[in-house]
Amino acid sequence: MKLSFFGADQCVTGSCHCLEVNGKKILIDCGLQQGRDEIDNAALPFAPGSIDYVLITHAHIDHSGRVPMLIKQGFHGRIVTTRLTADLLSIMLADSAHIQESDAAYQNRKNERAGRPAVEPLYTVEDAMRLNQFLDTCEYGQTIELCEGVKATFIDAGHLLGSASIRLELTEDAEKRTVVFSGDIGNVDQPIIRDPQFFTDADYVVMESTYGDRNHTEVWSYTDELAQIIDETLGKGGNVVIPSFAVGRTQELLYFIREIKDKGLVKSVKDFPVYVDSPLAKAATTIFCGDLRGYLDDEARELVKDGTAMFSFPGLHLTETTDESKLLNMDTTPKVIISASGMCDAGRIRHHLKYNLWKPNCAVVFVGFQSPGTLGRTLLDGAEKVKMFGEDVAVRAKIVNFQGLSSHADHDHLMNWIGQFRDSHVQHVFVVHGDRDVAPLFAENVQRLGFAAHAPQYTEEYDLITCQQTARGYLPERKKVTFESGGGKTSQAYQRLLQMGDSLMALIRRSKGRDNKSLAAFAEAIKKLIERFDF
Repeated sequence: MKLSFFGADQCVTGSCHCLEVNGKKILIDCGLQQGRDEIDNAALPFAPGSIDYVLITHAHIDHSGRVPMLIKQGFHGRIVTTRLTADLLSIMLADSAHIQESDAAYQNRKNERAGRPAVEPLYTVEDAMRLNQFLDTCEYGQTIELCEGVKATFIDAGHLLGSASIRLELTEDAEKRTVVFSGDIGNVDQPIIRDPQFFTDADYVVMESTYGDRNHTEVWSYTDELAQIIDETLGKGGNVVIPSFAVGRTQELLYFIREIKDKGLVKSVKDFPVYVDSPLAKAATTIFCGDLRGYLDDEARELVKDGTAMFSFPGLHLTETTDESKLLNMDTTPKVIISASGMCDAGRIRHHLKYNLWKPNCAVVFVGFQSPGTLGRTLLDGAEKVKMFGEDVAVRAKIVNFQGLSSHADHDHLMNWIGQFRDSHVQHVFVVHGDRDVAPLFAENVQRLGFAAHAPQYTEEYDLITCQQTARGYLPERKKVTFESGGGKTSQAYQRLLQMGDSLMALIRRSKGRDNKSLAAFAEAIKKLIERFDF
């Protein structure tokens, strides 16, 4: 009975873990690596044909994006997930495949001119369409027997429509073990979906730690704050550009904007147009309007009962074609543009940024986590110029980090989630899906609750019978990704300053829990330093 770690180990993308029991191999997620987390998406650290089952916690690409490649390379087992995750996978993986094909075609045009060999996409749309041949679905709370000695139960993780935490009850010979995989744990009080549900007993827990080092900014009213940003920007004649994940986050934004319009909170342009420029978002919104019994929160259920369209309002336009998308940047009417991808690493959003970033009357509003190494994180970190499509683009638009709107649990809610296991006999907690300066730190916080815990490394293996590590992992060298213009001309002194800034943030995070007097003195010292060097 063994647990191996093949992704999202001290990083935040590419989730993939493997259980071995009774001669069967069970993957929990098989996600795409993104940004600087990318090692080699084309190379799986196991033989795809040796995998018997894949359990998918939710449809986001960093948890599901390599499943078509798994199929392409010889997987012939079963894939199990919730009903709505299955619906979302059908559109998200096809969209991902289209991106893989487009990227490969673009690279091959360059390779042909340079005399280099052609490359293949990770997988094709045809590969993605084969998913349904392998798919089995279940509902929340339903316990299914995967194979001899393995039972699985999915409950609502509150992160995305259909998202789940999974409990696996394992029996091998006379030995019994229970392992819980958190998946991505949702934030509380999100629109549309329910708050996370809890398991309370396990021998082993594998849990995420994306926001394990911070709490979300408290927001009195999402609609009021978003309305203020829209009102201010449109009043200056600019556009509000919102990079957003096509599935989940876009529908939440439409939910809030419907409320903003219903309440008349935007005064500068009362009938302001909203464009959702993403075919995937359009398809996802159709699913969000379908059979959601057992998945909605109370408020959304009441809206549906009353016949209210949760995601529809005057002035909403769903663009489909590339030509329609291009016309948005030729139209001078102040507008809200919601487009994918959420981290700005692909998709139509990059074109909208190219046409709006340099305009001081525009605003770019980030509404989700931005992984290190992505264009989104580069903009949030204060880049003055970025390189896009071979051109330098000045960053003069207002960059807004709308922190309150997050689909991930923050530090305190993560601690509450693992705290539900206090009265059980957990042997070990494995902390995954957190960056290198976050996951180990959060594991220390979990230890303070009385659990044995650590942040495993890539390819690490653990014997679940003896509770012993059987193979050490390693931390792969990170991919160097830069979007900043002129990054190679940065002085050594400035590079050192950035390193010291990272060290200062790490020290701030480690100071949590210290006495108030020390924290106040620390804060005052930082304040004086900032005042001294405020150029």
